[in-house]
This record gives sequence, C-alpha cells and structure tokens, in this order.
Amino acid sequence: MRVGSRIRGGCLALLIVVFAAPWAATPCKAASGPEIEAEVGATLGEFFRKVGLSRGLANQAVAILVFPTVVKAGFGIGGEYGEGALHIRGQTAGYYNILSGSIGFQLGAQARSVIIMFMTEQALAQFQATAGWKVGVDGSITIIAIGAGGAIDTNSITSPVVGFIFDQKGLMYNLTLEGSKITRIYR
Repeated sequence: MRVGSRIRGGCLALLIVVFAAPWAATPCKAASGPEIEAEVGATLGEFFRKVGLSRGLANQAVAILVFPTVVKAGFGIGGEYGEGALHIRGQTAGYYNILSGSIGFQLGAQARSVIIMFMTEQALAQFQATAGWKVGVDGSITIIAIGAGGAIDTNSITSPVVGFIFDQKGLMYNLTLEGSKITRIYR
C-alpha cells in the first residue's frame, strides 16, 4: 500500500514539474526586427560560403525567406519554432515565424537554419496571400541536397519553391518541412 502511494505521489510530482516548469521559467523576449535582420545576414553569408553556386541561385530567386535558428525539441511530444525575415530583391518585406508539432518517439533538442527560395512571382504571391501558409497544404517546398564537390546544380532546379536545411556542419539530409506552418509576425 505504501509503495502504491509513493508511485502515485511520484507520478503526480512529475506531472506538476512537466506542466509547471515552462510557465515558471524566465520569459524569453521576442527578437526585434534589427536582431532578426542581423541573424538573417549572418545565416545567408554562412550559406553562401558553405554551398557552392548558392549565391547564383539566390540571385535567380524572386524572394528568400530565412529562418536563422529553428529550434526543435521533444520528449514524446515535440515542436519546433523559429523567426526569420522575407527578402524581396534584397529588401525586407516582412517577418515570419515557423512552427510545427509532432507526437512520437523523440528525445532531445537541435537547432538548424532554414532558407526558402521562391523562384516564381506566382509562388511568392500565393505565399503572401495565405495567412498561416502550411507546407504540404498551401504549397510544397522541394528540399535541395548538396551534390558532389559541395555545390548545387542550379540548372536542374525547376520547382517554384525550394528549401535548404543546414546546421553548423553543412546541409542536412532526409529532413522535411512538411506540416510546418509559416505565419507573418510584426516587429
């Protein structure tokens, strides 16, 4: 009987910690526009240095949406979140966040950068006209892998929206943005 009470008490304490800890933590401050811009510039610079021919592809794009840091974390139930900026012809056209959730076996956290290039005016117009653009529902993003020699083949890219996911080591493979929701935010 005492063992059962201890187990129930331990489970109750664990539940309280799991559900109360996020609210007890120090609240984080949302990034300002200039802070997002600085991170976007640094991320694009790193991308151009690490991925051959990426600058040429960026010059062909109508717009580029950059999320410098997308944090993914989970313990059974997971989620990811990041903030970034949309650049149209080199000028900031707005700030956005990316958000997704998942359920299943997962444990830990990771940070990555996401760059999405709109290659056609129509793809960009559709993105801007949709409040809460869901990847895979409102539009699809073709994730580009790096080729031999550390470069991308810009001639073979025919998709209206292409994406790159990378971390400090370089482009990441076998990842998807499917189910992520991208929403405009105001800074």
